[in-house]
Amino acid sequence: MKLKITQVKSVIGSLKNHKATIKALGLGSPNNVSIKTKNAQILGMINTVRHLVTVEEVEG
Repeated sequence: MKLKITQVKSVIGSLKNHKATIKALGLGSPNNVSIKTKNAQILGMINTVRHLVTVEEVEG
């Protein structure tokens, strides 16, 4: 199962670890989209920045 992660808010004014997590997810500015495989590490990263992103499950 894959996850489609879309950044919906800017990281301006966010904590340093939130900015690093967004970068590690392959995002960087609002409306950027990244497709990642669903695993424990990715879910933990998403949980850290859940207020900045939206997540959808996609087949593939």
